[in-house]
Amino acid sequence: CEDAESSETRLRLCQELWDKIKTDTEVLQDELNRKILDSLLDFTRKCSSTRQNSDWASQMRASEIPTAALMLGVNIPDHDMTFQSLSDMLKQSVSPHVASVQAKECVALKHLMKKVLERLMDTVVVVDDEDEEENVETSPRVHRSVHCSLGILCDWYTARTKKSATDTPGKKRSSQVRDEQQQPPVVIIFKDLEAFNPRVLQDFILICSQYIDRLPLTFIFGIATSPSTIQHMLPHSVSSLLCIELFQSLSCTQHLATVIDKLILTSHIAFKLNGKVMQVLIGVFLYHDFSVRNVIKGLQLALLEHFHSQPLSVLCCKKKQALFNVTQLSKPNLDRIRQLSSFKRYVEKQEAQEQVNLMTDDSHLKEVCQQLIKDLHKYHKNYYPILRCLHTLTSSLPRYPLGKQIRELHLICLANNVWENEDYQSAMKLVKMLAKGELVSLLQKCVEILQLSKSRKMKNALVQLEALLARFKQLDSKLGLEMMIIKNLQKKTDLFQLQKTLLEMNESRRAKRLSPFENLRNEALELIDNLVKSHLFPPESQPLYEVCYYSSSATVRRHLNATPRTSIQAALSNPYHYLQNDSLKSEDGTVSNAAPDICIAYKLHLECGRLINLYDWLEAYSTVVLAAEGNDPDSEHFGKVDEVKHARFIRAVSELEFLGFIKSTKQKTDHVARLTWGGC
Repeated sequence: CEDAESSETRLRLCQELWDKIKTDTEVLQDELNRKILDSLLDFTRKCSSTRQNSDWASQMRASEIPTAALMLGVNIPDHDMTFQSLSDMLKQSVSPHVASVQAKECVALKHLMKKVLERLMDTVVVVDDEDEEENVETSPRVHRSVHCSLGILCDWYTARTKKSATDTPGKKRSSQVRDEQQQPPVVIIFKDLEAFNPRVLQDFILICSQYIDRLPLTFIFGIATSPSTIQHMLPHSVSSLLCIELFQSLSCTQHLATVIDKLILTSHIAFKLNGKVMQVLIGVFLYHDFSVRNVIKGLQLALLEHFHSQPLSVLCCKKKQALFNVTQLSKPNLDRIRQLSSFKRYVEKQEAQEQVNLMTDDSHLKEVCQQLIKDLHKYHKNYYPILRCLHTLTSSLPRYPLGKQIRELHLICLANNVWENEDYQSAMKLVKMLAKGELVSLLQKCVEILQLSKSRKMKNALVQLEALLARFKQLDSKLGLEMMIIKNLQKKTDLFQLQKTLLEMNESRRAKRLSPFENLRNEALELIDNLVKSHLFPPESQPLYEVCYYSSSATVRRHLNATPRTSIQAALSNPYHYLQNDSLKSEDGTVSNAAPDICIAYKLHLECGRLINLYDWLEAYSTVVLAAEGNDPDSEHFGKVDEVKHARFIRAVSELEFLGFIKSTKQKTDHVARLTWGGC
């Protein structure tokens, strides 16, 4: 009963955390895409208003189809969300007539025309093809079907605009505003321009250009690679019919940096990733798909795995809730806390009597755990502001000794004590070489970071840093006063004064006294160094860190970096691994007679050479299947292949060919060639 209650609590906490992460992600993506989406909305509005002007330049421009070339980058899995937001915003504020098409559904011109008309007119479109007519007859929609023609679309658009004109209230408006409202543009979005058949696209643009005077078309091209794609796909005779304007979206690396900064490097979300798991997610991003969406899916997977595999994840929540959950911990969970490696290290540092109390007294353990949970939350509140301050000071240094992105510095801090790193020492030396203006500017940014923190220790650090900045400003005023005195002395300089000045300069060089700026700079860097050593130690040093940190990088890698061939071979060699049927259990290297046909055929094909005789293969398969059915080997009909077994064998061979294990060959009659070697 206690385990069931704990599971329900973990499920509820996991759902709450994911809902917060999902909401924050959607808000963040809306903010990141807002600039480019607003630019596209202004573009469509401007093109719509340009058609209403009567000057010669506007008329020449009106003969072209306005086209927005939207550069989205190669992170193709993220494009769907961007286009969905764009489509929704266009329908809300610019025009209700918006259609989105993809290359995979527009392999021919008739299919492209059909999809565009169906999505604009919300009706069934008939094309001159028997198969399409059959589809129309069996379509569940009951709208009246129309023929696939842009002329039909023009008539429909004219009827719709006239209807909207008669339905509008009779208020006095300017003619331009009235025309814009009554003649909204027809927007067609090509989500993946590179994947379209160039010939299909060219023909579609040529046809649309013939109707531009009757239909206010606007195109939006989604481009993943470069703007030159349009030149490569469209000849000049076609591209000259388009009035193209280029729009550049935020790069996927900037998007990832923002997501990590807002979702991972924050104390507002209790769930954390350790360094190895973060490296897996970032590695998938950098070396596979550049998809921020997939990184968030990986974060969701880690969250689910953490709450599923770690019973103590009931403490992975806000501080107030976590402190209450500590009081509700069951005896098994308290024993699990005692088995945590971080808690064992904590117990070893205590006195003998305290160690006995922690290992035997459950009520005392709960009190100590409450304090440790408070300390863990304080650690996170202090860690992230100091991490950002250190990144601010070092991110612009030559060769980036601590990384250019804050995630690189975070990974260094998760691995070990950052101040023991040679790169940290070299970074501090480079910071000492910064000019006064640069150093003061960076320290001012650190002040702005610390001002956002409500931690008491961060407020004390803020006071000390502000005091140093005030002394830097006083140094500037003193320096200005000294310069004025020197200028006045230069006007009345005698031999005695000159000798005195030279002696003072000589003594200062011998003593190697630091200037006031150098002393102040050293104080500032010493303050930063002390803050780093006080707050940037790895999370493994914190007792009970396991309740918040997910560390199984192998599980995440196995789920995200799929190895289909290994999985297929494992399933065919050992079907029990996936089906969990007791009748399929067998010794290593063998397959049960009751295994699926494809498993039997696969195991038999492993015993063959490069070329496999189909008849011999069929005979062996039939022998195994008959043995599984319990037939007498000495009977007269044993070994004979009936039609059903023959059909089952043909199906198994066809499936193996589809999976790529064999292929047909002309080298020998009734033989197939084996393509893979070295089974599981």
